[in-house]
Amino acid sequence: MNPNMTKRNALLAQKVIKGLQSRNMSGYYAETREEALQLALSLIPEGSTATMGGGVSVQEIGLVDALKNGNYNFIDRDAYTDKRAAMLQAYDADVFLASANAITDDGILVNIDGNANRVSAMAFGPKKLVLIVGMNKVCPDVDAAMKRARSVAATANAQRFGLSTPCAKTGACMDCKSPDTICCQFLITRFSRHTGRIHVILVNDSLGF
Repeated sequence: MNPNMTKRNALLAQKVIKGLQSRNMSGYYAETREEALQLALSLIPEGSTATMGGGVSVQEIGLVDALKNGNYNFIDRDAYTDKRAAMLQAYDADVFLASANAITDDGILVNIDGNANRVSAMAFGPKKLVLIVGMNKVCPDVDAAMKRARSVAATANAQRFGLSTPCAKTGACMDCKSPDTICCQFLITRFSRHTGRIHVILVNDSLGF
């Protein structure tokens, strides 16, 4: 990471963290992926039941492997034949892991989903959310965050999943109604009514999409 970007990210992260705090959410800043991993594990008590919503960022910092190999009950939906059954267990989990498609510099989270299992669990159910968010996802306002979520995150995920959507073919959001679209549900989290539920770890790195 360029030293100038590191300084910029550290300063910007403090603004985001203040914004999160004003919205009854907790924010943290990690200089490295390794530091982010240790922060995340400090928020997940041993013996906890944890699961995730398919977040690439969560995997990139090594958190999935740490939970699988540690003293945790990790619900790995990829190991289930009935993935719906695994997804439903998320609503009663102690900890739900995810990222954000975008976050504003004053702490608003923006997410898009296709099946809604991820955004619905983020909105309600699991006792605690631990979100791993690279500084590449910070945007100046909600409009910019929505554009990032649709034009960058959704497009990259459509390509990753091999979907037949216009964005997967063109690299740009076409506001489609394709049967394969993953832009079905939009979740904007501007405040948490439940103190201590949402924890956002900002990472001085480019993570996810």
